Amino acid sequence: MEAIKNIHHISAIVGDPNENLKFYRDVLGLRLVKQTVNFDDPGVYHLYFADYYGTPGTVITFFPWPNNNYGRKGSGQVGRIAFSVPRGSLDNWKAHLTKQNIQVEMTQLFGRDTLEFDDVHGLELAIVEGETSADHHDILGFHGAVLLSGYPEGTNGLLTGLMGLKALDRHGDNHHFETVGEDKHHIITSIPPQPAGRFGIGTVHHIAWSVPDMEVLKAWQSALKEEGFRVTAVKDRSYFNSIYTGEKGNIVFEFATDGPGFDLDEDMESLGTALKLPEQYEHKREEYETMLPKLDI
Repeated sequence: MEAIKNIHHISAIVGDPNENLKFYRDVLGLRLVKQTVNFDDPGVYHLYFADYYGTPGTVITFFPWPNNNYGRKGSGQVGRIAFSVPRGSLDNWKAHLTKQNIQVEMTQLFGRDTLEFDDVHGLELAIVEGETSADHHDILGFHGAVLLSGYPEGTNGLLTGLMGLKALDRHGDNHHFETVGEDKHHIITSIPPQPAGRFGIGTVHHIAWSVPDMEVLKAWQSALKEEGFRVTAVKDRSYFNSIYTGEKGNIVFEFATDGPGFDLDEDMESLGTALKLPEQYEHKREEYETMLPKLDI
């Protein structure tokens, strides 16, 4: 199998959708590129934020739960999510977040200066400077993520084996890997594992890995099955196709195609401005538009 080159997207569970929108659009400066519903639970929004074009590797998505069912962070989940910003931007981001009354902490989580903070619903985030400079301080996409594996040796074996990530170093209990693509997304796993997590507000549901097309996706489906993983059928998510598996550390891994992309049903200039429903739910549009909270677009 060709090695995985980058993260496609990361999906998390949050609370009030307008609080989510305000934080990721107005505080972090990401673009809402799609408002749709959870295809498996259409009474809940599925909101996608990314760069202007919705480029794989920049996409973070959310299921806003309209209740106070907070989760418990722990093994079987993705932990802290790190964004990449241009070189020389970290002080600017520290000042910006502090001005927004967001508590920040400078660490060395990813082997370099890492600005750690939480979003409005307790989701753990970070900002790390990239290698290239720019004439702005905007988020470029993902730097990487922490995987809270329930079986780190098994997770590490999949990452460096079938998926082809490169092992970089180890700092204490943290194992550090990177993808082989141009973007060099960084992954950290820790030993020993934490107690088991529980999905809910403030936790990550899954991490998706980017594959170029349907042919390669089906090859990954076969390869994972041959390695003994339970793998889903191919799911049509309108803007990409994907498969899901639970890896040995109980983290949900998705493998998602790069296309057809978020401009499938909207002009690029209009991304995220209207509720888009998959064909199987279009006949219930009026019901969903009445039931879902109105977004402050």
